[in-house]
Amino acid sequence: MDISLPLDKMTSLDKIAVMEKLWDDLCRNPESISSPEWHKEILQDREREVNEGKAKFTTFDHAKERIRNQTK
Repeated sequence: MDISLPLDKMTSLDKIAVMEKLWDDLCRNPESISSPEWHKEILQDREREVNEGKAKFTTFDHAKERIRNQTK
């Protein structure tokens, strides 16, 4: 299926609205989407770090700030 959207004419808010509609639709049947094997591996690594006391945590606000600073 070839889908064409006028991305060059869409505002950022329009694009986010489209993404939200797609996400909502995908969430209706989560069992139809399989996670790749590397997701499982990353989760296992993170769980191991937590169990070994090596994991570092931060607040959500601090994480958002760090991400914003990285994308400037």
